[in-house]
Amino acid sequence: MRSRRSIAVPVALACVMMLMTAIAVLAQGADNAHPVTVPQGTKQKIQGVVSVRNGDSFKVRDLGGAETTVLLTSTTKVSSHGMSKKGYEVTYIMKGLRLQAQGKGDADGNLVADWVRFDEQDLRSAQALEQTDKLALDNQRRIEAAEQAAREAAEEAKRMQGQIAENTALANDARAKAEAAQATADAAFKDAALANNRINGLDDYETIRTVPVLFKLNSSLIDADGKKVLDDTAAWGKAEKAKGNTNGWLVEVVGFADTTGNTARNRALSEKRAQAVIQYLVQVHGLDLRRLVQPFGFGESKPVADNKTAEGRAKNRRVEIRVLQNKGINMKGN
Repeated sequence: MRSRRSIAVPVALACVMMLMTAIAVLAQGADNAHPVTVPQGTKQKIQGVVSVRNGDSFKVRDLGGAETTVLLTSTTKVSSHGMSKKGYEVTYIMKGLRLQAQGKGDADGNLVADWVRFDEQDLRSAQALEQTDKLALDNQRRIEAAEQAAREAAEEAKRMQGQIAENTALANDARAKAEAAQATADAAFKDAALANNRINGLDDYETIRTVPVLFKLNSSLIDADGKKVLDDTAAWGKAEKAKGNTNGWLVEVVGFADTTGNTARNRALSEKRAQAVIQYLVQVHGLDLRRLVQPFGFGESKPVADNKTAEGRAKNRRVEIRVLQNKGINMKGN
């Protein structure tokens, strides 16, 4: 009988290879990406990697760079490959996922999907790629802050250079600062190029609102205070929708726990809390599942307060509702 280790190694290698394949399709196809249309009423089957996910639509890019826009409807069936064809919510269709889709073309050249299928190992690879995307975006923000600091330092150096005739000492100091600022700028631009290569072809979202919902110890039940928070948030969302401000919106629901109990139990409890919030928003306020990013439970990691105090632990027993908006849509004023 083969040992668990001998089985785990090839499985892990397979997952890494699939993750690298998804990244390669997105990165290599970015330079020559071009949209393709599906003739109206024509039945067509496509396959490739999801390059953009935006609400109830997404784009599929093949190795040649051809991108097809796929529309999801209430009757679209999402499942895995194989005999069992395990069903999935549309929220599992994410950037970096390799999949197949079949449907018919509409008047705008989009593919209206009858079904979408993918391999479960490809799904895990896409989930890993999504986490990489988040880390890359965090790194990009730090790089932009460094670039701004470098520009400000360079401007200050230029002002100081104008005083060379009056004070040689000040001029030398300004020259030293200018050289240091240039070195900082060079390093920042180098890091920016590396980060851009990692996130090439991926969407860019910004968080426009974060709402915390607190839970009691060892509980995933939403109490009266929590329901009020959710009701107020839903009312705000509906008001924004009435104003036409919700184009490109996605909702991310993430659960957390304090350090009471063991790590595995806290992870499971945080996921239950996230699911409870989603169920309330869907059943009570009719939240569209197509707007949801796949829920996740971080357990006791990522605390917002000190777990050594009762007050801190109470703040850490939470679910965060993060409202995200596509930056491209937001910049257009839609």
